[in-house]
Amino acid sequence: MNSKILQKYAELLARCGLNVQPGQDVLITAELDQPEFVTMCVEECYKLGARSVIVDWTHQPATKLHCNYRSLETQSKLEKWQLARWQWQVKNRPAKLFIESDDPDGLAGVDHEKHSKATAAVRAAIKPYRNKMDNHYQWCIAAVPGKAWAKKIFPDLPVSKAVESLWKAILSTARAADGNGVENWKEHNAQLIERYNYLNSLGIRSLHYSSSNGTEFTVGMIPNALFSGGKETTIEGIEFNPNIPSEEIFISPRAGKAEGILYATKPLSWNGALIENFWVKFAKGRVVDVGAEKNEDLLRKMVSMDEGASRLGEVALVPFNSPINNTGLLFYNTLFDENACCHVALGFGFGNCLKGYEAMTPDEIHAAGINDSIIHVDFMIGSRDLNIVAKTARGKEVEIFRDGAWA
Repeated sequence: MNSKILQKYAELLARCGLNVQPGQDVLITAELDQPEFVTMCVEECYKLGARSVIVDWTHQPATKLHCNYRSLETQSKLEKWQLARWQWQVKNRPAKLFIESDDPDGLAGVDHEKHSKATAAVRAAIKPYRNKMDNHYQWCIAAVPGKAWAKKIFPDLPVSKAVESLWKAILSTARAADGNGVENWKEHNAQLIERYNYLNSLGIRSLHYSSSNGTEFTVGMIPNALFSGGKETTIEGIEFNPNIPSEEIFISPRAGKAEGILYATKPLSWNGALIENFWVKFAKGRVVDVGAEKNEDLLRKMVSMDEGASRLGEVALVPFNSPINNTGLLFYNTLFDENACCHVALGFGFGNCLKGYEAMTPDEIHAAGINDSIIHVDFMIGSRDLNIVAKTARGKEVEIFRDGAWA
């Protein structure tokens, strides 16, 4: 790929994604797939005045070995130095960049029972630290090609050509292919703001979804919750873009207000394995049954990770003709596939969807109706004929989506 274009992509992630502040620390988490690009990101963060940039390198094959050989007790425990590192993050509030490139099937074959239990234990241990950090720091999730991931998407191409094709798809959907990513995102954010301001003006109290694939579902809203999308702002007033790419307008619904059945329209990669052709049924706000053609046991483990894992934390609106869906690619990666079409998420919701969240404690946020959990897992429900009708506080019905597009 053109090195100048990649440098501009790195600039986009540092400047628009993280919006690194002078004197701020930065943590970058990345696989070993694209070290040259990660180096570019390090440089762009320093150009913006970062005090230090720390790179945490990960390697999925090694992670798989850990899963297979380490005991459940060892995998579930955080050492003192790891807890001290989380405490350092609470104190210093570094900007955090997550660069994804994992093989969607990279952890296939591991003991899902052990891995799920260990994951739940670790997330429970770090949850108090994350609660203290929420809405006080900038973060961004983006992607680069990994060889195995690229071959999953382009199985008929040689590895080098598959990686190049995935680079092109990533840069295109991230609005960075022309080297003008920062300017493109200013325009994109303005369009998203206009869209969610309209939705917030309606006073929506519920959304009803229906599609010919069997989806028939209603979810309730919190009266003082707001739709959002694109850039976010920390409590300290620093703007950032948490997902690049992003096409969604989202909101956290009222926990416990969901009825009906949702059919997934794309596979879900979770804990390194693919869950395919699945459905989720709700009653009184909770998942009461699931089914899947592949990895149904993993899906059942996911919705039972904790009490909140069976409730919704997010619903997101994305037209079926989004730029990502229009590539014609299935990315097998939630960052992309969730922004291809409408989706929902099981697990924790977003406190910053509430008016006045800045003055609220986590307990107050959850009491207001925002779901609490150790997980947040998005899955896609958008289809070409998906219809969504809103019911407002005044009892009026407003068509939001017609045949997969904004009505």
